[in-house]
Amino acid sequence: MHTVINDETLIKKGYRISTDQDLLDLDVIHNYLSNESYWSKGITKEKVQRSIENSMCFGVYKDGKQVGLARVVTDKAIFAYLCDVFILDEYRGHGLSKWLLQTILAHPELQGLKRWTLATLDAHGLYKQFGFAPLGNPDRWMDIFTPIKND
Repeated sequence: MHTVINDETLIKKGYRISTDQDLLDLDVIHNYLSNESYWSKGITKEKVQRSIENSMCFGVYKDGKQVGLARVVTDKAIFAYLCDVFILDEYRGHGLSKWLLQTILAHPELQGLKRWTLATLDAHGLYKQFGFAPLGNPDRWMDIFTPIKND
């Protein structure tokens, strides 16, 4: 199922959001994650490809060119982890991040989930607008963190 929430203003400017994985530009995504993001520096193209294949991906496009992405790792019943959210620098300031989050949170396959999570260094203000908050009981959460290594 490929779903898009329409924002007529942005559509008229040539922007589009799609869940169609065939539209994703692996080179653009890998370049951003490996070279520009703070969370995936040095990630291999193979790992990016595998992460895409095993996630719901929301691509953002301008006149057919990939300009952003968000991945959702989910069971589509109870839990979703929002990650790898980015808009390329030259396309920021047009409301694309907000539109992307609206589209993800309204997606029919992601309704009724008990918990959404994400991790961010500097975009707390954006995510708070959509109901995200610091963990209510952080003492209940545990993780294993293994920094990305060049494979």
